[in-house]
Amino acid sequence: MTQLALSGVQITACVIDVKTDRLLFSVDDHLSVPTASIGKVLLLIEIAARLSAGDKSAHGILNRTAQDSVADSGLWQHLQVPALPVADVAALVGAASDNLATNVLIRRVGLDAVRARGEALGLTRTFLLDTVRDYRGPDDAPQLSVGSARELATLFAGLSRGEIVNVATSQQVMEWLALGSDLSMVASAFGLDPLAHRTSDHGLLLTNKTGTDTGVRSEAGVLRGPSGSVAYAVTMRFNDTDLTGRLAVLDGMRTLGTDILEYVF
Repeated sequence: MTQLALSGVQITACVIDVKTDRLLFSVDDHLSVPTASIGKVLLLIEIAARLSAGDKSAHGILNRTAQDSVADSGLWQHLQVPALPVADVAALVGAASDNLATNVLIRRVGLDAVRARGEALGLTRTFLLDTVRDYRGPDDAPQLSVGSARELATLFAGLSRGEIVNVATSQQVMEWLALGSDLSMVASAFGLDPLAHRTSDHGLLLTNKTGTDTGVRSEAGVLRGPSGSVAYAVTMRFNDTDLTGRLAVLDGMRTLGTDILEYVF
């Protein structure tokens, strides 16, 4: 971590014990920084809260439109089916950080509702700012989302304890995120199957969300193990001009993952 910081990488990180809330590690965890797709968690919380409340807006079939279309991460853009149930669209976001599915859900509930939900949860530095865009112009939000490591780690600890909105909401969000297939960052140290880790493997159970953008790598999650449970969040911002620098960032995130693994195992 020190070498990365000396090379110009901006690091924000927070690791807390889920059971005791004890702070285990932190680096500038109060700063609100770009977190790429991490903010999609806030959208999933809003959808799950509406599902648990029986809200009609969280039920029914959602159609994708040309206005929702966006490239990069996700599966729906490659599928023939033009419409899916709300919960299935949310599952795509959890499993593949699906950009098209994200935009469809935002169109359904609105960014204002997501922002209000975050404020109700006490978040002051963590926001989903916009829809996913292929290009960000001068009139668009400069980032998809921003967040502080402390708030994100605390949020994931709350999800794991069933404290975010209510137990049903927390459990639903955790179920969607458990489908996530990106274990390329912190979670690369855990030795889990990227495509199937919804159940305990060697005593380890992971739920996480990652965010990737040019010059940004971000991850937040919860790792449960035989000796404890940890909630963590880390974001690294770097000059993404060469592969060597990017690989160094990923190595640094894996190193933090190794330390987390040692604590819970």
